[in-house]
Amino acid sequence: MADNSVYLIDVTNRDGVQTSRILLPKLSKTMLNLYLDEMGIFQSEAGFPTLKHEANYINANLELAGRKVFGRLRLEGWCRGLPDDVELALSNCPGLKHLNLSVSTSDIMLKTKFRGRKNWGDVLLSLLKAVRCAKAHGVETIGINAEDASRTDIKRLVEYALAGKEAGADRFRYCDTLGGDDPIGIHGRIRTLASMTGLPIEMHCHNDLGMAVAVSIAGAQGAIEGGVDCYINTTINGYGERAGNCDLVSTVLALKFSHALRENLPLDKHVDLKKAWKISRYASYSFGIPLPMTQPGVGANAFAHESGIHADGALKDRRSYELYDISDVGRGAPEQLATGRVITTGEYGGIKGFRHVYDKLDIHFQNDAEARKILTLVQYANLHTQKPLTDDELRFIAMHPDSAAKILTVTP
Repeated sequence: MADNSVYLIDVTNRDGVQTSRILLPKLSKTMLNLYLDEMGIFQSEAGFPTLKHEANYINANLELAGRKVFGRLRLEGWCRGLPDDVELALSNCPGLKHLNLSVSTSDIMLKTKFRGRKNWGDVLLSLLKAVRCAKAHGVETIGINAEDASRTDIKRLVEYALAGKEAGADRFRYCDTLGGDDPIGIHGRIRTLASMTGLPIEMHCHNDLGMAVAVSIAGAQGAIEGGVDCYINTTINGYGERAGNCDLVSTVLALKFSHALRENLPLDKHVDLKKAWKISRYASYSFGIPLPMTQPGVGANAFAHESGIHADGALKDRRSYELYDISDVGRGAPEQLATGRVITTGEYGGIKGFRHVYDKLDIHFQNDAEARKILTLVQYANLHTQKPLTDDELRFIAMHPDSAAKILTVTP
């Protein structure tokens, strides 16, 4: 039964990383999963289990989950709604228990993608076979994605959702693939879908018109009013194809601090906004994309005041010109930067400098032989990321060396 709440499914490690002109190392994807777990996010779309180069990373993360390294976070894979894709995904990653299956549903997508080879009935039948295949393999939760849902007739979407539900699907993902929906229109469509299908709905919105957060939240409102839970798909810092996706931190801020939304759309109680600064900064660093000054909550100017009236008001009482406090997003602590001698470790690091770095992290090795095993992994990790390793990355490698080795390994 629906509890009328909004949950977050972050898709940075799937949709975010398929953005043109950017790359994200597998170690960084793992760290983002760990940070999403710390932040209390419900689920991470961890990647593409049908891709060979993703398998070791996904399997290592599933093993970490099995050892309770992750607390609540579910790790989910994405593939096309085809039985063969499901078979391949579960052959590559047999421990995968959560899966989203994607199918194009609009007339224009069917026409351009299949060139007359498949009609609506063929596509629907393929989806049903894929859902049943996943259930037969023990997949616990299945989301069915309607790509280009915003340009698909509502009756077809209802048919699609009900057929998937009967086959065993758990959620319906409404994809505003081109970012063309608006908050008013989406609210009505999602409310209709929710009330006619009774299937929990995921909002997956792109930012081509700058409205991804607004459209996602309006859709969530429609889902709740239609009697089902809603799952908003987000990406950290809004990374994603073309103009990006629905930004994680902005979504949480809206649900927590919008005057009306905080009363009408209860957010999953596990979400900890205080982790926003940490995860946004790390994503910016690992993707190599600077945070815009005006990024809500985490941008350089999010709490900056210069105008005389504004500065005076903020100094007297921050509530005069700030909707939320610096501490709400995990900011405010001074950042220290060493200006004297600096010892780092990485691809070409030696044992003495390596042990010095780990001693400062309060991680100590019994002898050089023990340390060299981790040093080798650190050298490979630095080569893998092509960036200086963060303290948390160094800690992860030392605490989970076997998992780190698998994550850093790609087997052609």
